[in-house]
Amino acid sequence: MLAEVSEQTVRDVIGLYLQLGYTHILPKGLDHILFVLALFFASTRLKPLVWQVSAFTVAHTLTLGLATLGLVTLPGAIVEPIIALSIAFVAVENLVFKDMTRWRPLIVFVFGLFHGLGFAGVLSELGLPAGQLVPALLSFNVGVELGQLTIVLACWLALHRFRDATWYPWLVRIVSVGIALIALWWTLERTVLAA
Repeated sequence: MLAEVSEQTVRDVIGLYLQLGYTHILPKGLDHILFVLALFFASTRLKPLVWQVSAFTVAHTLTLGLATLGLVTLPGAIVEPIIALSIAFVAVENLVFKDMTRWRPLIVFVFGLFHGLGFAGVLSELGLPAGQLVPALLSFNVGVELGQLTIVLACWLALHRFRDATWYPWLVRIVSVGIALIALWWTLERTVLAA
């Protein structure tokens, strides 16, 4: 793929990596979908959600760029369990706190740093065009952001009008418990069961 991409124009590279970033989230990125859903269920107000998702994107863009340049490396055996634990943490936080906490964007930023290292693994498998590294990286990240915002917007459009319904807090609890259990299972799979 690296050879194919290197012969393409900048416009082709931007289109390709935008699509790769988007499809890495929707429909392929179940772990990232669950992370964004956990963020969504912390608050149905759109502005705080967009801030959280954007903090996540800034963080993973930073580590993805540094990892791609070879300035930061961390084995997948460490990164993948941390990604799973980050999903569980955010879901459990939804169960403990009634509304989104003030420190949530900072926590999401820190978790985004590890998710960026996970994205770096994906990009290393896909290959990057040597002469068009910056457009490819930026486009991939924009695609990821668009995928995440699609999830947030779809959930918000479907559920925000029900946030004051008596059953809504139960929905948040049930979904958050489900996300936490799946993420904890992934953590076990990526640590104890992987050995």
